[in-house]
Amino acid sequence: MKIESVLYEKLAKSRVKCNICNQNCIIPEGDYGLCMTRYNDGGDLYSITYGQISSYNVDPIEKKPLYHFYPGSLAYSIGGYGCNMACLACQNYIISQKIAKDIGTVNIMPETIVKNAALTNCKSIAYTYNEPTMFLEYVGDCSKLAHGENIKNVFISNGFFTSEALEYILPYMDGFNIDLKFMSKQLYKDYSDARLDVILDNIKAIYESKAHLELTNLVIEDLNDSDDMIQRLVDFIIDELGPEVPIHFTRAFPYYKMDDIEATNPSSLINAFDIAHRTGLEYIYLGNMPDDQNTFCPECGELLIERNGYFTKDLGKIKNNKCTNCGRKLNFVMD
Repeated sequence: MKIESVLYEKLAKSRVKCNICNQNCIIPEGDYGLCMTRYNDGGDLYSITYGQISSYNVDPIEKKPLYHFYPGSLAYSIGGYGCNMACLACQNYIISQKIAKDIGTVNIMPETIVKNAALTNCKSIAYTYNEPTMFLEYVGDCSKLAHGENIKNVFISNGFFTSEALEYILPYMDGFNIDLKFMSKQLYKDYSDARLDVILDNIKAIYESKAHLELTNLVIEDLNDSDDMIQRLVDFIIDELGPEVPIHFTRAFPYYKMDDIEATNPSSLINAFDIAHRTGLEYIYLGNMPDDQNTFCPECGELLIERNGYFTKDLGKIKNNKCTNCGRKLNFVMD
């Protein structure tokens, strides 16, 4: 599928510059971008993965994780393959660090994705599993059709896309979860081949757009779990976004090229929780932990939503996006 001209530039000698992610690959004629999902054919850029799906499932929205976006609802979740990062601790490397010919794919057109979402009573379609920027054109077509059927769209991403890509997709996205991995330029470069400044700018742009936003931070033992690193992340949320933005601190396990690390000690996540709570964040969750992740009113402490694993129980304490006990305005997207 030929890519829309707003997402790439034509250069001399039939080269093109891809403006979809911030690798900004300059691709000679007859060659591929770094992600292996875009191809230069005769000086035009093409997506070679359009409609090729590696995974599709009906998931609880909490699995994304999105805890404040239609809690308890279902999301029709789809993923492709490839990534614009090279994270050494990638949890989905089997699809993110592979190309289509190396793994099984199925071809599904956007109309079928939307139909399947409706038939399975899904409130939303989640573009997830691998980095959805890798199949942005397909996401765009699916999301436009989904809105026509009153189905929401959520984008689960590493945030390393361009402003052009965000502008392209933002009108059709209702929610985002962005994985903010490190508050360090050097760690992003060394462990993910990416740039912190770009990701922070994209997070701020999403927040300012008023789309629903939640953040995830994979806490890796002896890498990004220091008090200073957690404090910098929390301060960014407080200073540049707002204390109402939910943050998910998640345990890491030995995986991919970091299979020699220790699984994150639960105490590291509890420490991250304590720092975030003490600094003023209102909604803090701990992932890959045995404890239930309930939601409480940040003003009066009233239990609002009860969770046991991915089972979510709305206790009826949220009305018109306010706590029924104290009237505090809350940060939820609900019917």
